[in-house]
This record gives sequence, C-alpha cells and structure tokens, in this order.
Amino acid sequence: MTLTKVKTISYKVKTLAQLYLEGQPAQISDQTIAQLCDWLMNEFHQLPLNLQFSDYMRYDNAEAMFADIEQSHLWVSADSYDSSVYPNPIYGFIFQGMHDYDHYLTDSDFSLAGEIAAYNFTAKRVPSLEIQKILYSEIVLRSAAYLHLGYASAPKIVFP
Repeated sequence: MTLTKVKTISYKVKTLAQLYLEGQPAQISDQTIAQLCDWLMNEFHQLPLNLQFSDYMRYDNAEAMFADIEQSHLWVSADSYDSSVYPNPIYGFIFQGMHDYDHYLTDSDFSLAGEIAAYNFTAKRVPSLEIQKILYSEIVLRSAAYLHLGYASAPKIVFP
C-alpha cells in the first residue's frame, strides 16, 4: 500500500467520523421504526445461526467471528448496537447478528472498506431509503468514528 493510499483511507475515515461525531441525532418517524423492526425480524428468521447474547464477548477480528459462524454460532455483544432507536432491545441484537453475518457473506473485515462492503450488501435488501440511511449511520459512520477514535463513541443515528 502506498503512502498516498494510506493518507486517502485515513482522510475518508476522519471525514466520515466527523459526520457521525458532529452530527445531530436524526428524527425518525414511528412508521419508519416499525418498518425497520418488521424488516429486522424477517432477516432474523432467515439467519442460519444460533445468536448468543453476551455482556462481554466481542470479536477482535473477522476471522474469529467467521470461525464461529462456520460452526453456526455467533456471539452478539450488548455494547455493539444502539438500542435507543428500537422500541425493544431485541431489534438491536438482531441487527448486530444480521450485520455480522453479512460480513461473513461478503468476506469483509472490520476496516472501513469491510464495513462499506457489508453495508452495500445489506442496503440492497432493505425496503426503503430511510432504512438505508439508518443503516448507513449504524454501519459506516459509526464504524468510521470507532476507527478514528480507537473506541466506541456514544451511539446515535445521524443523517448528514
């Protein structure tokens, strides 16, 4: 990788992170939240995995997560999702499991490029542009903030 490419990736991470960190929380209609929850529940029913909730398990890398997925198992960490957008925390749990499985299906890691690949795969299945925007905030922007800061920032949904 050349120095120019590294600087470009770093610039993209910083730019997307700033959009997330400096953005005001989005106002999301009850109708959109209901549509999102219905879609997530449908996705959940199609997952060929045993999702297991954990307060402390978190995958350090995609390879470790993929190894568990190949055994039809996936840990979902409580601090991995924003439960404030959902009327019930189970939807955040489902979202994280579905998102991690999309990483597996796209063979993508936790880099910005990997998060974008997983997002693009997911975005093709959602029922509306509003849900695409929510997922972009959750997947791409929040991940960029994590990569930029080195730790998870307070979860929120932003529409830059």
